[in-house]
Amino acid sequence: MEIKIAIDTDIPVVYNLMLEAFEEYRTFDVPSSALNESLEALQKAVKSNLEEALLCSINGVSVGSCRFTMKEDTLYFSRLSVTPLARGKGIAKAVLLWLEKYAYNHSIGKIECRVRVSLPKNISLYKSLGYSITKEEAVTNPNGILVNTVVMEKTLINSVPL
Repeated sequence: MEIKIAIDTDIPVVYNLMLEAFEEYRTFDVPSSALNESLEALQKAVKSNLEEALLCSINGVSVGSCRFTMKEDTLYFSRLSVTPLARGKGIAKAVLLWLEKYAYNHSIGKIECRVRVSLPKNISLYKSLGYSITKEEAVTNPNGILVNTVVMEKTLINSVPL
């Protein structure tokens, strides 16, 4: 498994992995706003250093991605994506561990994400890796619809680097 920070030419792959992974949320009462994001918006965000993206591949086949930003003492990640056929193989956990190591190596003390309450499997995944729920709130997504979410975080200060 290879995990790397995506470069400009990788961004379309990151984008397509996100669409493939989030497609299952299209039929939710409140569909994921990820499905309405444009490739151009992601390219602009990465190019202007507003966020970075990760690309995960196995034997040269791209199977996962994630986006993240660093602010003060927190690494915030979003759009953790694993293709449906590649799920259950530890890819999401590997990406999260990569992010933790990256944060630790950059003296970042906390890692954080926001998860829909309607995705208990995702919440369980993060809890299994030591994340805890620090806040529950309804947020207005980019589609203008209220979504019940939880903020989950993990403190890295006392963690041992991997």
